[in-house]
Amino acid sequence: MSPDAPDRSGPDRDFAGYGRRGAPVRWPGDARVAVCLIVNYESGAERSYWAGDDRNEPPQEFGYPAPAIRDLGNESIFEYGSRTGVWRLQRLLDRYRLRATFHGCARAFELVPEVGAYIAEAGHEVCAHGWRWEEVSRLPREVEREHIALAVDSIRRTCGQRPVGWYSKCPPSLSTRELLVEEGGFRYDSDSFADDVPYFTRVGDKRHLVIPYTFVTNDSHFHPGQAYSSPADFLDSCRRTFDMLWAEGEQRPQLMSVGLHPRLAGQPGRAHALQAFLEHCLERGSVWFARKADIADWCYDHAEELELSRQAA
Repeated sequence: MSPDAPDRSGPDRDFAGYGRRGAPVRWPGDARVAVCLIVNYESGAERSYWAGDDRNEPPQEFGYPAPAIRDLGNESIFEYGSRTGVWRLQRLLDRYRLRATFHGCARAFELVPEVGAYIAEAGHEVCAHGWRWEEVSRLPREVEREHIALAVDSIRRTCGQRPVGWYSKCPPSLSTRELLVEEGGFRYDSDSFADDVPYFTRVGDKRHLVIPYTFVTNDSHFHPGQAYSSPADFLDSCRRTFDMLWAEGEQRPQLMSVGLHPRLAGQPGRAHALQAFLEHCLERGSVWFARKADIADWCYDHAEELELSRQAA
């Protein structure tokens, strides 16, 4: 293979999934929908000339191209996430007594220890989102292995828990899942967008859980040129998704992930839309607000049933 040729090795693809019958899911309390609130905490872990990188992260709220100098405006957007946005989301979670999963970068927690302390105090989960908010697909295999270990050790110190889940800054490398299984402490990853419900895969001779993620009900669409032009767009997308899954959930319970970033959804108008969505879900009822770790526990308790269902599809 020439140095410039794409690498076509790695896992095979599964186009069938659970098939026509769907997954044999029955959530706790006979909930129709499991709603997983995901807070992507990345402030200070992003690429920037300030951090010694050779480029900046693309602008988050602005339409200009990333400059070849320190971008103080873009840096301040990430700072908004840790200074203000995360605490607005904290107040919403606490008000409704909901527990979330934080896709957290280890470096971000190190910069603001109060966030990790809150996570431990409130009983939220941390799903490791990298040592930094970095593209692991660009890392040599041994460097990626080292950064996974750094993230685990750091999050254990700052958040009082060992992460059992992993989510890469897209895309993962061809080695990521294998390295996670090799590390031994990860129960799941979310490096897939292939389904609405979790599924098991095999890595070597080991069973490994995938809890899919989504960019459809995700505030990343507030980035310049993306789908959401207003908080009403975000609310409409989330509410329509929930209502469809809730209706389907009478026969086949579903999972809905809602992706939030403190620098984006932590802005007042957008947080107001999130509040309206949470109230909509709570008014409907038959909802299980679950951390990914809780979902993983359920899946491992029903692993044989889930795997047999996929084999029969």
